[in-house]
Amino acid sequence: MVLTIYHNPRCSKSRQTLALIQESGEEVEIVKYLDNPLNKNELKEIIKRLGVLPIDLIRKGEKVFKEQYKGKQMTVEIVLEALVTDPILMERPIVVRGDRAIIGRPPENVKLLL
Repeated sequence: MVLTIYHNPRCSKSRQTLALIQESGEEVEIVKYLDNPLNKNELKEIIKRLGVLPIDLIRKGEKVFKEQYKGKQMTVEIVLEALVTDPILMERPIVVRGDRAIIGRPPENVKLLL
């Protein structure tokens, strides 16, 4: 079963996770989610596979989060809208295989799917 990585090439953790996958010889589909943002349904599916709360996908250290969302009530709908509007807010990388997913922080987490 093919692995899918939601990848930001500018992120060192994302690059390290991708390198681990490639070194393993696994087939991988690379999705540059900043170029092709996910829609709400795709995000909901990833959240389900990760087994996390939607807010857990938000990178709270990002400038856009601090400027637009910090201190606000973050309902599920607001979180999903924020991730669609500002995909830079999404934790990265996310790797999916079948009905399972992991966040590649640390990159070694990907070994759970290999």
